[in-house]
Order: sequence, then C-alpha cells, then structure tokens
Amino acid sequence: MQLWEGVGLALEQIRTEKLKSFFSVLGVVVGVMFLIIVVSVVEGMDRYVREDFSSVVSGINTLTVRRWSNEFIQIDGGDVDWRERLRRPEVTLAEYELLREEMTGDGVLVGALAGVGGSVVGENGMEVNGSRIAAITAEMFEIRDWVVERGRPFSAQETLAGSAVAVIGLEIADLLYEDREPVGRTIRVGGIPYRIVGVLEEQGSVFGQSLDNFLLVPIRSPARSRTGPNAPISEITVQVPDPALVPATGVEIEGIMRQERRLRPSDTPNFAVDTAEERLGAWDTISAVLFTALPGLVGISLVVGGIVIMNIMLVSVMERTREIGVRKALGARRRDILVQVMIESATLSTLGALGGVLVGIAIVSTLAAVTVLPSAIDPLWMTLGVALGLMVGMAAGIYPALRASALNPVDALRYE
Repeated sequence: MQLWEGVGLALEQIRTEKLKSFFSVLGVVVGVMFLIIVVSVVEGMDRYVREDFSSVVSGINTLTVRRWSNEFIQIDGGDVDWRERLRRPEVTLAEYELLREEMTGDGVLVGALAGVGGSVVGENGMEVNGSRIAAITAEMFEIRDWVVERGRPFSAQETLAGSAVAVIGLEIADLLYEDREPVGRTIRVGGIPYRIVGVLEEQGSVFGQSLDNFLLVPIRSPARSRTGPNAPISEITVQVPDPALVPATGVEIEGIMRQERRLRPSDTPNFAVDTAEERLGAWDTISAVLFTALPGLVGISLVVGGIVIMNIMLVSVMERTREIGVRKALGARRRDILVQVMIESATLSTLGALGGVLVGIAIVSTLAAVTVLPSAIDPLWMTLGVALGLMVGMAAGIYPALRASALNPVDALRYE
C-alpha cells in the first residue's frame, strides 16, 4: 500500500469520526502543548536572565565586591555561617579608591554604588513614589551601559567633589515635568536640592518592575549621610574588556582586598567577589531541575495518549473487520494491512502533535502579551514535539496492526 493512500484513508477516517478522533489524540495534544509551553517559557527566561537581566543588574564581564555573596544563608552550621557573615566589615569608599589605583590594566573600569534613602520631589512639590535612588561613581555609567538621552552624565570631578547634581530616569522626568525640559531644573532628594544634568534613555522593565523610575547622584553627594573614606557602600564593580580575563582579575582583586584587610593566607575572606556566572548559579540550578523534570512530565501525557490511541485503533480494527476481509480476499498482503493500520495510527498521533504545537504557541504568545514572562519559541522543540507525536502513534499502532494483519479473510468476511 502506498504511503499517501494510507494517509488519505486515515484522514477520511478522522473526518467521518471527528469526536472519537479528538478524544483519541487529546493526550498527545496535552503532552506536546505542555512541552512547548514549558520549554518556551524556560528558554525565554534563560535568554532574558543571561543576556538582558545580567547586563542590567551588573554589567558585562564584571566582578562585584560586596560584603556578602549571593549564596543562601544557612543557620544549621553548614557551609555559610550567618554569624560570621554579620561580623563582616562593610565595603568602603577607601577600598574602592584602592582598587581603582591598583587595577591599571587596559580597558579595566572600577566603579562603586551605594543605595540612598529618601524621597524624590519636583519643583512643584509633586512626589514620586517607589523611586530607586543610587549614589554612584562616574564609571558606573559605562559599566552598566546607562545612556544619557538628554543632557549629560555627571563627571568624575563632580563625583569627587560631591556636587549636588542628578541624572534621572525617563519615568521620573515624565511624572514631574511632563512636556517641559527637566535638564537644568531642580529636584529634591531626601530634602536636599539637586540640579538635573541629564535624563537616561528608556530602559524598560525587569519582570514587571520599571527601570525608569530611577535616579542617580554622585557617591559623595549631600544626600548620603556618610561620604568619607570609611563610608560604607553597597558594592564595587570591576569590568574587564575580555571575558577570558575574569578569573585572573578575580584572583587579583582578592589579593588586593586581603592585603588591605590584613588577612593571613589561612584566614577566610571577610568579603565576597562574585562574577556574573556565579550570580547566575541559582538560575542554572532552577533551569536544570525544570529541564530534568520536563521529559518525565511530558512522557506521562504521551504514554497516556498512546494507550488511548491504541485502544481506539483496536476498536477501529474490530469495526472494520469485514473491510479487512474484503481487502485480503482481493489480494492485499498481510504487510499491506499492517502498514495501513500503522499509518492511520501515526497520522492520528501526528495531527494531535501538530494541534498541541499550535495550542502551545497560542498560549505562549498570549502569556508573553499579557504577563511579564519572557518566552522564546524554538523551531527545534516544535519539530521535536511533532516527532514525538509520530513515534507515539507508531508505537501505539503496532499491536492493533498486528491484530488486523493476522485476521483470517474467511472469518473476517463472516464477521457480523
């Protein structure tokens, strides 16, 4: 029997028995749909975290010096002692200055950042709620790739002098000044007046949180209560021009910090040097678990779908016993009957897989449109979903096909 003739017979069977065919492929539809949804969301998250979120949070090819690393605190005497963590000294401006002097390689940038408390109030007395205020050094503009769309960033001299200047995000500019030009106007940060020198270009959002409700001031500006050499800061960020330099730079930073803090070689570091890859460690664990569990979850749905298809094909063989007898009486070989039933089963399952792919794409597109979840629809997984449907159909059709091909033509013709 020709392949396309078998496919045609299978499609005709599906057309005449729509409801039965729908329920027979429902398990395959659900399994493939689940595969497309989960993989698309996980891959979208993975790309977003690695390409966008990582660069927004820390910059590209960076190492960050903090009081604590991003590892989870354990209180059961495990690898991380929370009491020891609380005794760690703060990272200071003096250590930032030291690293900036010592890290003299070509293309190496050293910047510092500290959080600032307080509200943001415009000239008209309007207050912007929920703003993130960061005190930074001038190098952070390049490290974090913050582009000033209007005006200018503040300079290294203004940072050193602690000038009362500010660069604001687009959302703050729109809320406080609407159609007016904000550059050159005054804004109050923590009750202290600042002159706006620049407006950042639109940065969008991260997981639904706006990145444009943001304000930057020099790290020694009046809004900070402490600006001397021992003033604590949130982090020191070191950026290198080549990813291959990150490991060696990390060793160099640790050596400088250990010497500055007078730590012996046997002493545990009382600071943390994190790389972008280490900061992504938690996400790597989560994505690995999801991709490990996914085959089992999808497999359950496909096995159930295969069993349903096998039962439906057994019923179909029984209902068409006389037809099979006629075919054999007219010269159809056992192989022809076997191939026919196998093709029908595979066609049924493949159509279900295609339906699952289409439904999965529709759901993923809807989620991307109405939620903050990123998604990435990969043609590879779509092809894999259809291939799985085909394999399930062929596996489910083996037993019904063997039953049909083994029928005695005389007994089949007499079947009522």
